[in-house]
Amino acid sequence: MPPTSAGDVTPSPISTSKGRRPVTIGQLGATGAMDSRECSRYRWCMCAGSALPVIPGDNSHYVEGESRYIWMPDGDGVPHLVDLKAPIDEVMLMNRNGAHNTYWLFTRQNPTNRQILINGNANSIRNSNYRGNRPTKVIAHGWNSKGDSDLNPAITAAFLANADVNVIVLDWSRAASGTYTLSVRAVPDVGRHLANFLQFLFNTAGGNWNNVHLVGHSLGAHVVGNAGRFAPSRPVRVTGMDPAGPQWGGNSNALNRNSGVFVESIHTDGGLLGIMDPISHADFYPNGGRNPQPGCWNSACSHSRAHELFASSVRTNHFVGRRCINLQEAREANNICFKHRQSMMTTTTLTRVL
Repeated sequence: MPPTSAGDVTPSPISTSKGRRPVTIGQLGATGAMDSRECSRYRWCMCAGSALPVIPGDNSHYVEGESRYIWMPDGDGVPHLVDLKAPIDEVMLMNRNGAHNTYWLFTRQNPTNRQILINGNANSIRNSNYRGNRPTKVIAHGWNSKGDSDLNPAITAAFLANADVNVIVLDWSRAASGTYTLSVRAVPDVGRHLANFLQFLFNTAGGNWNNVHLVGHSLGAHVVGNAGRFAPSRPVRVTGMDPAGPQWGGNSNALNRNSGVFVESIHTDGGLLGIMDPISHADFYPNGGRNPQPGCWNSACSHSRAHELFASSVRTNHFVGRRCINLQEAREANNICFKHRQSMMTTTTLTRVL
C-alpha cells in the first residue's frame, strides 16, 4: 500500500513538555570544537575535530547512516547523547535479554492496578482478570524506558475506554536500559520471548493470534515486529509508532510486512529518531512525517508525537489521511496526495478507503 500523508494533524491536548527549547551547555570555539579546558567540564564532549553536538536534544546535526552521535530521549523525555558505534558488552548482553521481560495485565476490572502475568506460571494467568474471549492488545515501550512510562498508561486507558479488551504492557526495561547499541542487539530476543509468552497465555486460558494487536514505540516497534515473526501464527495487526531509525535501516530484524497480517507504521520523526522509509502495509506520515511536528521544538517531541496520535485515534477515530503515490508526495504534507482518502489508525477496521 502506498504511503499516506495525514495532513496537519495535532493531538488534543498538545503536550510540549518534551519539546521545550534546549539550553546550550558550553560554547563552541571559533574552530567548532571546545578547547581542552572546556572539554574537561563536560564529560559528554569530545575535543578538537569532533562533530559532537552540544545542545541537548538538538539533532539538527544528524545525518542518517553517517553521524556517530544522536540525542535520544528516555521514557521521561530527558535527552541522552548516544554513541551509535559504542562497543557491545557481550557479558552484559547475556544478562539483559528477553528472559527478563515482565508482563502487566490491565482490564476494565483493573484499569490502573497491574496484575503480573508470569511466563510458565499458569496460576498467575488463571488468577488474573485475563479472558481468552476478549481481544488482546500488547504495548511495548522504547529505549531507556519502562512499563509505566507515559505512553503505556495513555494507550492502555484509550484501549479500555474504547472496548472491553485485555491490555498487556510489556516491560522490557532490563534490556532497554543498557547502551543503545546493546538494546538494539537485544530486540530480537525480547520479541521472541514475548511471542512465546503470548502462546503460553493462549494455551493456558484461551485466545488466539487472530485477535491480537501488537503496538510498539521506537525500539518497541521492532520488538513487536520480531514477536510477530516469531509467533506460530501471525498476529492480525501490528502497529509501529515511529519505529526507531538509527541502526535499523536495512536491518533484517526491523519491523516489516512479515510481522503481521496487517502492519502499519506512524512516522513522525523520520530520518532522525525514526525510520522515514515505508516499511509496512500502510505507512502514515502526519505533517510530512518529519521533525518538527506542530507544537514541537526538537526531534524527541516529534518522536513522541506518534504515540500521542495513536492514543488519540483509538479514543476518537477521527484522523483522515490521503493516499500518496510515493514517499516524496507524503513528505510534502501539502495535500498533494488528493486522489484518494483513507481513514487513519482506526480500531474498528484495519484500514478503510473513503
